Amino acid sequence: MSNLLAINPTLLAIALIVASTPILLAAMGELIVERAGVLNLGVEGMMITGAICGFAIAVESQSPALGFLGAALGGAALALIFGVLTQYLLSNQVATGLALTLFGLGLSAMIGQGYQGVRPPPTSALPLPVLSDIPVLGPVLFNHDPIVYLSFVLVLACWLFLKYARLGLILRAIGENPEAAHALGYKVVRIRLAAIAFGGACAGLGGAYLSLLRVPQWTDGMTAGIGWIALAIVVFSGRRPWRALLGAYLFGGVSVLQLNLQAAGIAIPAAWLSMSPFVITIVVLVIISARGKGDAVEPAALGRSFHASQ
Repeated sequence: MSNLLAINPTLLAIALIVASTPILLAAMGELIVERAGVLNLGVEGMMITGAICGFAIAVESQSPALGFLGAALGGAALALIFGVLTQYLLSNQVATGLALTLFGLGLSAMIGQGYQGVRPPPTSALPLPVLSDIPVLGPVLFNHDPIVYLSFVLVLACWLFLKYARLGLILRAIGENPEAAHALGYKVVRIRLAAIAFGGACAGLGGAYLSLLRVPQWTDGMTAGIGWIALAIVVFSGRRPWRALLGAYLFGGVSVLQLNLQAAGIAIPAAWLSMSPFVITIVVLVIISARGKGDAVEPAALGRSFHASQ
């Protein structure tokens, strides 16, 4: 028998933010990469690599902070493999990104063999003074772990960077016309590599958030398609940070809601509830994208190789 009154709205909102954070981190990183004109489909591989790197380092050092740092470095290192292959050796970006995902899944499975059933050190919440005491909003927004706050700051920083920073304008110019940017003296490949490394670090952090906080444990393939959802969110958000935030929270919210509906005994087949976050997120983002085509951003050089001799 169903019992909707058993669902606590405050706890639901808190769970929504926790569930959305890894998606948001990965989406922000990929958004910057794509604004530089690079299409990296290896987000899933970088996330799962970050998940095991962060988990292993946190367990061995008993320091969650070192775990997250290791996850960011692991994701960035894997991304730089993609960067070298696509920016220096001019390999196909789509095929290389897919290969990166397969490589990351295999590498993480190999490294994670000795960490099955192990519990990581706990990551403490960081309540913000005064703000965390505000009724309702305090527990929902201001009583989280540091990575959640980092995700909020990251969205704002990416928006400011792309809109107002000189380097952000250069990045966007490279995404639109790398040949013209090169003619003006900008180091196209170096800037793209920096963006690729940043995207990998964000994806690695998102993966570590799964293994160290949301679950927290190590399981093979634990990203379970979140990297692909992050990619879809970037595309349908028009590569704009605030729309990507909306998409990430939409997916996280529907994911948490379907779990709560199952716990409340709602008479809907479990398979339908399980697929609902993916279906609803894609449908809503397609509608938003269709309505906002005028201000959507698709860099003209997205996915196109560049060589200085061209």
